[in-house]
Amino acid sequence: MTGIDDIAIQFNSDNLFWVNCMLAWIMFSVALDIKVGDFRHLLKSPKPILIGVGSQFLYLPALTFLLVLVLPIPPSIALGMILVAACPGGSVSNFFSMQAKGNVALSVSLTAIATLSAVFLIPFNFMTWGNLAPVTQPLMQEVEVNSWQMLKIAFWLLVVPLIAGMSINHFFPWFSKKISKPSKIISLLIFGVLVAGAFLANLGLFLELFHHIFWLVLLHNGLAIGGGYFIAKWSGLPEIDRRTISIETGIQNGSVGLVIAFTFFQHLGGMAIIVAWWGIWHLVAGFLISYFYRKRKLKTP
Repeated sequence: MTGIDDIAIQFNSDNLFWVNCMLAWIMFSVALDIKVGDFRHLLKSPKPILIGVGSQFLYLPALTFLLVLVLPIPPSIALGMILVAACPGGSVSNFFSMQAKGNVALSVSLTAIATLSAVFLIPFNFMTWGNLAPVTQPLMQEVEVNSWQMLKIAFWLLVVPLIAGMSINHFFPWFSKKISKPSKIISLLIFGVLVAGAFLANLGLFLELFHHIFWLVLLHNGLAIGGGYFIAKWSGLPEIDRRTISIETGIQNGSVGLVIAFTFFQHLGGMAIIVAWWGIWHLVAGFLISYFYRKRKLKTP
């Protein structure tokens, strides 16, 4: 993996523009199912939300920092892992929580809270841990990432679509219910085509490095899912909340990570590859972990 920091990914600015559009559309589609009332239980029972947000934005970045310290990882790969850990939960986490017989209401609330928080926490976590890790510090200084620009990316891709979708659901619930499902399907299909095109353009490079990044992402994602579960368990939360928090911690929005990687670090192919494989693998892991949970008897207090 010694030359991975110097490889270049074939990806142009036109593709990036359409990926941004589709990512915003996906977030908008998810927000069509989120109601203002979903936040009401925050006042009654804030503990699960605090544990879930802490697991995503404190535990996972800190865990990632330790991994890049102890494992012999090239700088660009390490920076990609830190970027993934700085991103909020993925847009499909609500679906996986439902399949896992988890707390869907908690999942929806965490999606909204994490999305709003991500505007500030993505730049903060990425800049903080990226500059602290000795292996990635030179890259951070070389590129001079503009945290304000990163904040704007998160705002336009996550917060604006979230507010737009929730507003339509609040004022026009009949219309939101009508377009929610087809909007999700169409946006995911188009996004999948764009990602597949970029993937095929770099297929040879990906296959060359696959045996290195597969085990790394498997370890990283496994510790994220397992850590989220046990943090919730040690915090005294019921099984239904543990399942949801483990999924929210392990299902990361790698699409946002890809946009940031191609915006600031297009010359670091290793970074884009690790983020891209995370985006693929977390879907596989989501189906596996939700199937595992679904087959286990749900213990109620």
